[in-house]
Amino acid sequence: MFYIDWTYIIIVLPFVILSLVISGNVKLTFSRYSRTKAECGMTGREVARAILNANGLTDVQVVSIGGSLTDHYDPRTKIVSLSEDVYNSSSMAAIGVAAHECGHAIQHAKGYAPLKLRNKMIPVTNFGAKLAIPLIIAGIFLSYLGEYFAIVAYVGVGCFALSALFQLVTLPVEFNASSRALAILDNSGNFSQKELRASKRVLSAAALTYVAALAVTLAQLLRLLIIVLSHVKRKDD
Repeated sequence: MFYIDWTYIIIVLPFVILSLVISGNVKLTFSRYSRTKAECGMTGREVARAILNANGLTDVQVVSIGGSLTDHYDPRTKIVSLSEDVYNSSSMAAIGVAAHECGHAIQHAKGYAPLKLRNKMIPVTNFGAKLAIPLIIAGIFLSYLGEYFAIVAYVGVGCFALSALFQLVTLPVEFNASSRALAILDNSGNFSQKELRASKRVLSAAALTYVAALAVTLAQLLRLLIIVLSHVKRKDD
């Protein structure tokens, strides 16, 4: 006999599907605007290097990595890593992504508060994510020995909530990096408004993935809380 988890189907699954749709839209949007070439002919690598140099970040490296849309900035090593289809491309989609990652490097250099908070949260969030489900399961089973053991399950829910808090803090970091990127490209005078709109649409589509991820995590958090509350209620009855 199969067990159907209706809490997952009703609460979480719709947001998972939405997240997949948004992720697919990012790839389609990037592919579409990859055909919009910058008239200046600069590649993602060249734009990234120019932005970093203009902001005095000559110690930040720009390197190429494998994969598609795997671009990121690592504040620990001060490296802007660009995927191959961004690093060597002169499309406005690639240039927008490269500028976005440089936006993170500028945030780091200027001590942007949300970025500093997010970086400090990473070890705590990772630790909490590992403990969350084991604590919830342990709390539910231990509650058979006494209802006060349910607190273990609630601690597990709290640990999972750290992931939602981390993703909430991530939103302003990502939106700010995109805003910085578009402003830098606009102020450079190298790109037309049509070209800038192409980059903006790519970055806007990508930003929605972070909103969707937060929505999925909040839905999962609600589901876990409902499961724990319903279990405790049955014990009290």
